[in-house]
Amino acid sequence: MKETKNSIVPEPKETESKEETLNGDWKRELTPKEIVRELDKYIIGQDGAKKSVAIALRNRWRRQQVQSDLRDEIMPNNIIMIGPTGVGKTEIARRLANLANAPFIKVEASKYTEVGYVGRDVESMVRDLTDLSVTMVKREKAEEVKSKAQNLAEEKILDHLLPPKPRRKKAESSSKDSESPTFSFTGTTEEDPEEKWEKNREKLRTQLRQGKLEKRNIEVSVPNDRFPVIEVFSPQGIEELGVNFQEMFSGMLPKKTKRRKVTVGEAQRILTQEETGKLVDMEEVISESLERVENSGIIFIDEIDKIAGEKPKEGPDVSREGVQRDLLPIVEGTNVMTKYGLVKTDHVLFIAAGAFHASKPSDLIPEIKGRFPIRVELDSLTADDFIRILTEPQNALIKQYMALMATEGVKRSFTDDGIDEIARIANLVNERTENIGARRLHTVMTTLLESIMFEVPSAKIKNVKVTRQMVQKTLKDIVEDEDLSRYIL
Repeated sequence: MKETKNSIVPEPKETESKEETLNGDWKRELTPKEIVRELDKYIIGQDGAKKSVAIALRNRWRRQQVQSDLRDEIMPNNIIMIGPTGVGKTEIARRLANLANAPFIKVEASKYTEVGYVGRDVESMVRDLTDLSVTMVKREKAEEVKSKAQNLAEEKILDHLLPPKPRRKKAESSSKDSESPTFSFTGTTEEDPEEKWEKNREKLRTQLRQGKLEKRNIEVSVPNDRFPVIEVFSPQGIEELGVNFQEMFSGMLPKKTKRRKVTVGEAQRILTQEETGKLVDMEEVISESLERVENSGIIFIDEIDKIAGEKPKEGPDVSREGVQRDLLPIVEGTNVMTKYGLVKTDHVLFIAAGAFHASKPSDLIPEIKGRFPIRVELDSLTADDFIRILTEPQNALIKQYMALMATEGVKRSFTDDGIDEIARIANLVNERTENIGARRLHTVMTTLLESIMFEVPSAKIKNVKVTRQMVQKTLKDIVEDEDLSRYIL
């Protein structure tokens, strides 16, 4: 195989060790340069956007270090990312969510409607963020008590596998304590029933931990989660009230359990989950979750350009200017009622993004523009960018296809000129038809490798080399026919 310009080699050990550190508290203390470096592993170019989101993310941590009297006065600098589709706006948000050890949610502005119209109101994005935060904190707390919960579940399973511990009678107990050990007629010492029971329990414990009892069936009591659905309001009405009626009614009614026959392996999962629920303090979880949302929450609003422009008098977009006006108080700072309590949005960071093909950023109402002081323009991608996208990122498209083919025992390789030709064709089709950015690479690669992906596994196909000649031969007719390339590529 010919060496490519960007040879696909394993990452150095230093990078691996740093990624391991990302699983700890280091996430909270990433410097802007380190954030950009992490984003560079997956996104090519767009340095301006990366710097802006890196500074905004770091400022969340910086604000927490400021004196309390000044801390409340420091407001987040909300960002608008402007750029054509497929240049990395959504990908930056997705990767940022993995880096930020904070509640993060991505929403589409076009999904919301003005209050009074049928659809979701903009406050629901804050409720969704709160739900996500509760889930995140609950998972962390569950991890803290995981070991204890597993031990308690193990004891319950052993109770099911072994008969109850034998009890001594008082008279028998006192006489045995005073007398010497008894011997049977054969001359061997009689084993104490309690000691024998303890030995059997420890033997079963060892077998359980070694996985030898996984397939054995036992009966366990599990909570009966079935609850009658009572529709008092429409889903939207309940959401606006911020009340969870199911939880409210389930707290009033006695909890029912049912007996289920399951394997020991399944019982371990069920009982560990049950014990975890008992050990985790939900009041503490909710309190910490609300604090995280208010001080570290990030909301990424995609497709904000779809609610910009003049207000139409009729049609599906009749309420889009109203959505902007409803968005104003949330971005500026207000109290939103959720089922866990009031959430203040004063310090939630908002990052908006839009292609602005049919509208301009100036079409947004002035109040919204003022709430997003930082604007970053993302560049359109070129053929050179496509070459880098195909080879450099950790999740590069070529690496993905090589991994997929390896599962079928096929070794795939790409030459330099083959990669150049794929990038050239993707760029050419973008110029001739609609420019969909890096997403064009997916359609080109899928069309290019379709026949091979269909044929394997096959004894005849063990090595596949993608060269310029192969790319041109496979895609030539489609590229030359502009009408055909519009629908296939």
